[in-house]
Amino acid sequence: MTGRFDFSIEELGPCKVLSPIHLSTERDDYRANYVRNDEFIRYNVDVTPETQNQNINENDNLNLMEKAGPREYIYFNPKHVNAGICTCGGLCPGLNDVIRAVVRCLYNRYGVRRIRGIRFGFKGFFAEQGFDTIDLTPDNVDDIHKTGGSFLGTSRGGGDRVVEIADAIEALNMNMLFIIGGDGTQRGALEVAEEIERRGLKIAVVGIPKTVDNDLIFIQKSFGFDTAVQKAAEAVAAAHMEAHSHINGIGLIKLMGRESGFIATSTALASHEANFCLIPEVPFDLEGENGFLHYLEDRICKRHHAVVIVAEGAGQNHLVSTNEHDDSGNIKLGDIGTFLKDQIISYFKARKIHINLKYIDPSYQIRSAQTIATDSVYCERLGNNAVHAAMAGKTKLVIGLVHEKYVHLPIKLVTARRNRVNPEGSLWRDALDATGQPILMQNTDNK
Repeated sequence: MTGRFDFSIEELGPCKVLSPIHLSTERDDYRANYVRNDEFIRYNVDVTPETQNQNINENDNLNLMEKAGPREYIYFNPKHVNAGICTCGGLCPGLNDVIRAVVRCLYNRYGVRRIRGIRFGFKGFFAEQGFDTIDLTPDNVDDIHKTGGSFLGTSRGGGDRVVEIADAIEALNMNMLFIIGGDGTQRGALEVAEEIERRGLKIAVVGIPKTVDNDLIFIQKSFGFDTAVQKAAEAVAAAHMEAHSHINGIGLIKLMGRESGFIATSTALASHEANFCLIPEVPFDLEGENGFLHYLEDRICKRHHAVVIVAEGAGQNHLVSTNEHDDSGNIKLGDIGTFLKDQIISYFKARKIHINLKYIDPSYQIRSAQTIATDSVYCERLGNNAVHAAMAGKTKLVIGLVHEKYVHLPIKLVTARRNRVNPEGSLWRDALDATGQPILMQNTDNK
């Protein structure tokens, strides 16, 4: 996304406490360094004919993202810190890795001894739910990264009960809160932080972005995404084997992606076995000489097997809208997977063409999976940098990876809108090369 953005990060006050983490302020001394507050990453790195002649004003703080990492001086005295952690929304690979990283960094690096886990998301703050907090130490989180799910439990909804959440945080005497969740969760986190600010309380609210769909803007990728693609590629491999082993076999795999088709697109690239990839960002027709079903028939007649990946939010215009919302406020989608399965079966039956269709929906297996190594590394670094930010008194931010650097990003910017696959960009172009599908499966009169 191009433009000029203010990435300024809010702080609770001046940092006067010397950090217990002993690093270096010098360069080239073979010792790990502190991060200074005047170290930034420039957001816009692309050069186009429209921008290459623009002068860069070195005093212009727009489009400069603050580097994440440990500071020499911090805001909170570690002995006085009472930290809380909660996980919200649907499951995602890496939740336990992040929890573990936050706890271990607080405890081992800063010497914080009061760390509590809020059970089952925002709902854990509400007295009527009856959930006690969990005291967290390195001992009881040491092995949680070896399993999927959330050690603390999770739930959707509750983030709109801002005053009650702030009341609970105040009653628990917390002065920093780590909230792990997607865009809806982070919007709730921002509202909670604003309510805390209205009360004049010095409480740091730091978000760690969790959305398996990879749909948060500015952030290079969300944790759990690599694992999701790995597991999805395994499902595609199984579907391909089924399709290839039967007469006119068709493997149909529905993957996650409500509004953004990153998982489906990346899986098509990773597997090299998908012949069609349908995502929310690219419309398609079913019928007609340029419709999906016509191209699928052509593939079956020529190669006698096909593999189709469809993101859950694709082709919703072909379904009847429910106009209902889930607990997170998302519109409930029609089931494009079963709809497409029925349409394919009916289409080939009408043409008296025998097919053998296998339908796979691995969504919840993917969500609950243990992380692969690259995601585990990412989660560890996100958790560590979240702790460094909170200890320095920074608030209303999420930790993100941009241009391979860890940075602080304002929650307000990150949740402004969803990140989506650009149909005219290089990622989708490469996916088209991988599948061999037409650039656009629409009839002329519908374009």
